[in-house]
Amino acid sequence: MRKWALAGMLYVTIVIVGFQAYDKWFADEKDTAQAGMQDMGKMNDTKSKGKGENMDNMEDMDDKEHNEEATESGGHGEEGSHGHGGDSSHGDGSQVNAFVYNDENNIKIILKDKAGNPIDNLEVNHEKILHLIMVDEQLQKYYHVHPERTAKGEFTIGNSLPAGYYKAFIDIKPTSYAYEVEPVPFVVGTPKMEGHGHALVPDTTFTKTVDGETVTMNFNSFKAGETVKLSFDLDRTNLTPYLGAMGHVVILDEYGKKFLHVHPSNETDTVFETTFDKPGIYKIWAEFQQNGKVRAFPFVIEVTE
Repeated sequence: MRKWALAGMLYVTIVIVGFQAYDKWFADEKDTAQAGMQDMGKMNDTKSKGKGENMDNMEDMDDKEHNEEATESGGHGEEGSHGHGGDSSHGDGSQVNAFVYNDENNIKIILKDKAGNPIDNLEVNHEKILHLIMVDEQLQKYYHVHPERTAKGEFTIGNSLPAGYYKAFIDIKPTSYAYEVEPVPFVVGTPKMEGHGHALVPDTTFTKTVDGETVTMNFNSFKAGETVKLSFDLDRTNLTPYLGAMGHVVILDEYGKKFLHVHPSNETDTVFETTFDKPGIYKIWAEFQQNGKVRAFPFVIEVTE
């Protein structure tokens, strides 16, 4: 019995020791496995982080290359877009609508494009961005004035015209639109009903006196299609530049439809060159500033074939 008891106790001791050894081994294996999983996680995190950094670096490189390409190609903003310059030779006629409104106090000029948008970008032309030439229906009264900009695409000047029927010629240089100067009829006050003007008679002498100042016009020919040179003899001792030139010449046909604004051939002489497309009767106003006053000297000519 004692042997059996000792054998039983030995067996129980072996079982307990074995179980504790197995449990310790299993725990170590579990810890090792968990450590391995953590290490793998760290490795994966490292790989993912590295991959992310690589992707970020690639994106940065792409952005850098993209920006470099944008810089080399002129960018993608305002610098890359350019409007068309002012060119009156588009071949599709005037792209500007000009309107004249007046009341007892003011004459107002409105400039719009074909869609009704105001036109305000104008080039300076002989010190002004807008020259307004007005004549009466008989081409006897002549006014060359310069309204002030009062709003976008709007210009205003005081109205000092006597009652009558008039035509306005708005001389401008839009930066982005084709433009041709055309007569704009308007009425001031309540004029008397009269006939539509009278025929202009060509001058037989080309010396005119206005306010005590005398000017003589010389010319090489008055033939249509040829270059016509106009030169003027006047007192140059009191002659000063007017609107950036030694003089200006405005020409209208007898119907007040064909408009020409001619500037001197150079900065010192009172010599002008132009061409008449068609034969007919024309009126010339030669403007000069003497003693600080601008005078317009009128001449009527006949252009032949």
